[in-house]
Amino acid sequence: MTALLKLTGISKIYPAVVANDAIDLTVMPGEIHAVLGENGAGKSTLMKIIYGVTAPDAGTLEWLGTETRIRNPAHARALGIGMVFQHFSLFDTLTVAENIALAMKGSVKSITPRITAASKRFGLNVEPDMRVQSLSVGERQRVEILRCMLQEPKLIIMDEPTSVLPPQGVSDLFRTLKKLASEGIGILFISHKLDEIRELCDVATVLRHGKVTGTTVPREETSKSLARMMIGRDLPHAENRGSPEQGKVRLTVSKLNYAPEDLFATPLENVSLNLHAGEILGIAGVSGNGQNSLVGLLSGETILPDAQAACICLNGTELGSSGPTDRRALGLHFVPEERLGRGAVPEHDLSENSLLTGFGSGLAKFGFLDLAGMKRFSSETIEAFDVRCGGPNSAAQSLSGGNLQKFIVGREIALRPEVLIVSQPTWGVDVGAAAAIRQKLIDLRDEGVAILVVSEELEELFEISDRLHVMFRGRLSPSVKTRMTNVEDIGLAMTGDFQRLETPATPSVVEHA
Repeated sequence: MTALLKLTGISKIYPAVVANDAIDLTVMPGEIHAVLGENGAGKSTLMKIIYGVTAPDAGTLEWLGTETRIRNPAHARALGIGMVFQHFSLFDTLTVAENIALAMKGSVKSITPRITAASKRFGLNVEPDMRVQSLSVGERQRVEILRCMLQEPKLIIMDEPTSVLPPQGVSDLFRTLKKLASEGIGILFISHKLDEIRELCDVATVLRHGKVTGTTVPREETSKSLARMMIGRDLPHAENRGSPEQGKVRLTVSKLNYAPEDLFATPLENVSLNLHAGEILGIAGVSGNGQNSLVGLLSGETILPDAQAACICLNGTELGSSGPTDRRALGLHFVPEERLGRGAVPEHDLSENSLLTGFGSGLAKFGFLDLAGMKRFSSETIEAFDVRCGGPNSAAQSLSGGNLQKFIVGREIALRPEVLIVSQPTWGVDVGAAAAIRQKLIDLRDEGVAILVVSEELEELFEISDRLHVMFRGRLSPSVKTRMTNVEDIGLAMTGDFQRLETPATPSVVEHA
């Protein structure tokens, strides 16, 4: 049988790093082929070469047995190669249907019913008329997947496609991918979730520092053995010995009602919560249920009218109508779910990105930038969080997603917040980096910082949170101590059944394979 794709000796060298070093990879028709590796191992660069985004410096690529040089993504799509990117390539001001139409033949009107049908078939619920700017990260991910599926490719490249999907959405997607594979379509699948790799994939190629270190059949491996192949050591886990005694209430949200200007965004209904010093409060929920509206209001990106200023208080100070700068001055810091564009300016280097939130902490004085201080601050963050990059002069967009996330989280922790709000802290981050970020959050809590974590990773929330809320259609469930609930009850609450959280449950034990 002729291979769909065959790579031989593919190399890509950048000034600061060898991203790919003589990589060989073969994908057969009907094969679901995983590419594993740490953040910065070269996975995304390799996928961009296959999709025509980046040209290799050496090596050959064969498509259906013929040596081919893929000139650009349009050429790749014409050959039958589709890709779902980890970092989205969508226009915020266009609707879902308009974005998908840009990559397909036909009018928006003719494509809309196809989107609706595919949305139902693949279990990826998205309204074609919604503007992308009103979508959560999870919903944008669905749009990317739908756009790829509608092009009916022979080979699908998926870069972290499940990172922001709920468990039932992952199951639906896997059924779809297995069906597509049974029809002869090849799938290249990148994920840091090793249990997913073992469940879904037929073959795995492992990369470390840009080189292939081995191939294996994932079903014959354990998560521990796969992790050792990826990172050269056992699978790390954050150590959480339990919350120290709670301190005073730092952040209060009281009977918050909010109707977004965007008609497609989720309004908030009577939301109340208390966040104490020295605790991690988790908020679970399927993406698109109002989490974006809530974190926007808490961070100051969205401002309430003066009459509602008292709905959000920090250390007793009303700040619902204050902007992000005022809130940061009072000790409230924020890590957004969207790294590029919100957490960091892609074209700016890491030193300049330090200034985005650190200008009030000595990096700018009397209207002048402290360039040496900016470089020192970013260098210390890079070292403390093991950010793999070429140094403080590296552009944010040159980092892998996980390494950029480590830098952004590290930047906010280094600024010594009293309250830290983190949205999707380990989205698209490898197992080692995820454990490191979670451990840093636990350590910060133990120092007395109040931390609010919004995440769709239930295992993550059970690993680090002291209490949990669930958000559903703009409503917030009662809080429950994490040790007094379980994954099943939280999962039910994610469908709107809050009743189970009001009574004691059998505690959940989250096991690590």
